[in-house]
Order: sequence, then C-alpha cells, then structure tokens
Amino acid sequence: MKHEMTIAGLKRELPLCKVSDSLYIGAFIMFGDAELTVACARELLARAPKEYDYLLTAEAKSIPLIHEMARQSGAKTYFVARKGMKVYLTDPIRVTVHSITTQHEQELFLSGADAALMRGKKILIVDDVISTGESLHALEELVRKAGGEVAGRMAVLAEGDAQDRTDITYLEKLPVFDAEGRVIG
Repeated sequence: MKHEMTIAGLKRELPLCKVSDSLYIGAFIMFGDAELTVACARELLARAPKEYDYLLTAEAKSIPLIHEMARQSGAKTYFVARKGMKVYLTDPIRVTVHSITTQHEQELFLSGADAALMRGKKILIVDDVISTGESLHALEELVRKAGGEVAGRMAVLAEGDAQDRTDITYLEKLPVFDAEGRVIG
C-alpha cells in the first residue's frame, strides 16, 4: 500500500508501514532524494522565522534536510542531537525520548561544546515528520538545558494530532491509516 502526495511541489508515493494492528503510517524518507530535500529546504526557509541563530535536528532522517537548509541560508553551523553516546561528545547533555518510529525509549545527546554555542541563542528546531511530538519535546528540552531559546519548530510533514498544533510550521499534512490503507486521521 502507498499514499501519494505532493510535497514542496513534488509528487511522491509513501509506502504505508505498520505501527500496530490498527495503525499504519506513511514512510517519508528523504535519504537519497536530493530533489525533494532541496525543495523542502527551500520551502521551509521561506516560512522560517526571521530571527534565529542556529538550526537543530535529531539524528538521522532529518540530517540531509538541515544540511540543505544551512547551505541555502548561508549558515556555517548547525546542530544534530545524536541518538547514542559518541566518544567525541565531550561533556554531553542528554534527554530521553519515546518515538513512534523506533517504538522504544532512546536518548538524545548534545555535546557540551554545541550546548555552549547555543547558550543565549535562538534555536530553530527542524524535523522531517512531527507526529506525537515526543522527539520535538526532547529537542526543546536539549535547547533549554543548553540555555538557548526555541525560535520556532518546523517540519516537512505533520502527522496525526500534530496537524492541529499551532506552534509548528509544516509544509503538508500526512494522514495516518488503518490496516486497509484508509485514512483515519
């Protein structure tokens, strides 16, 4: 089963993936789709708040997007919260998140050096898809722990209840589906 939609002016077919017996989601993967990544970055930047100092995302699916947004905007630095502790993350800060796509708790880490750069700065949080808002909440917590201020929240797609949130800027709504592939939300 697939769901066809237009994202940033481009038609794409998203395969439907089982989350539970009664819930399926459209798998939105930007990896390897340079045309879509460039278009989404351009559209998000056009809607971004005028004032922010740095971009932040969580590893891994949004990395091509945030990189392209940084490239198009001329930003020299952006931040990626890592999903696991790495030896190069000195003095890290961390938060716990439960994501719908991983279906278990995981931790997000930010190096102390990145946190120091965020201190007192306005941070624009970027993600590919916002669904339950758990990953977004974890990124907000990292910004808070680093002493930064959230300047805005952006995503390519808003899924399920996230479509009703007024604090998120997104390009398109992504419905959720039942086991037969029918839209349920």
